[in-house]
This record gives sequence, structure tokens and C-alpha cells, in this order.
Amino acid sequence: MTTATLTTTKWDIDPTHSELQFKVKHLVISTVTGTFKIFEGTALTEGEDWSTAKIDFTTNTASVDTRQEQRDEHLRSADFFDAAKYPAIRFSSTHVEKIDTVKFKVSGDLTIKDVTKTVQLDIELGGQADDFYGNTKAGFEISGKIKRKEFGLTWDGVTEAGSIVVGDEIKILANVQLIKQK
Repeated sequence: MTTATLTTTKWDIDPTHSELQFKVKHLVISTVTGTFKIFEGTALTEGEDWSTAKIDFTTNTASVDTRQEQRDEHLRSADFFDAAKYPAIRFSSTHVEKIDTVKFKVSGDLTIKDVTKTVQLDIELGGQADDFYGNTKAGFEISGKIKRKEFGLTWDGVTEAGSIVVGDEIKILANVQLIKQK
């Protein structure tokens, strides 16, 4: 009697087909969207079983882009990301819960400015396909929320009329395409 041994499959983020966004309330009346332009990550799975995934992800804090340079410089400053001192935001999964064939809840440790907290992300598998070059790819939509002040992003501003300039809740949205490594 033989037992099947699953092999570990490595998947790398395809940065040209992926995006990482965040959304935050501005003056409590509108939403500002930002992106990080530089990021990388991997997922290790047993075979192609996504419920076994071990995910590691890093983004470069200096690559923040809200399409407004003055705001981006403020976000890179010590008031927010302090990109000179803390050049990366990191996520490392600790548990994957399979909800159904395409939906998962992923818990993991998120580190911003040397503050690490457990967060939960909702992940939906869009599917898998082979590209023109014979590469197997998998696509995911990822969403979650964090409180920025819990991660040391505590800058606050209030207008003369009493409106809060930046909200505490940050929505995280990502569309990620992974490439199966051969």
C-alpha cells in the first residue's frame, strides 16, 4: 500500500497583472483611493489546494501613490508610514479557512511600522488558466479592513469646522494574479 505525497507548489505574484489599493474617508464625506506600486509575494500550497496556502507578502511604503504628490509625501513622512525608517509593510498568513470552492478567509500577521496585529482578509478565487506561454496562473480578489491607528498611523487633523481629515478605518482591496513556478 502506498500513500500519495503532495508536493509543495510555489506561486509568485505577477506584478504586471496585480494591484494593491487602499481606501480611506477624507473629511468624512468622500473617499480617497491610493495604491502601492511596488510589492511582491508568494504562496506555497500543497499541490494546488488553496486551503493549504502559506502566504507571504511585502509592499514598499515609499511606492504609495494617491495621484497627489503633496499627499503622497505626507504619507511617506513620519506622520504616517515613515518610509525612511520602515520601508516595508508585511503580511504573513497563519490560517486559511475554506468557505466554499472559491471563497476563503485568511488570517495572518500584518506589520506596519514595527506594529504587528492579526488581521482577517476575504479572498475569492477567480479561477486558474494557462497563458500563451504555458504558465499556469491563478487570480484572486482580496478585501479587508484595518484601523490605521492600531498600527501607529496616528496623525489626526481636524478642520476649523470640526471635520476629521482622515478616517481611522482603511479598506484594503487587491486583485492579484499568481504564476505557478515550475
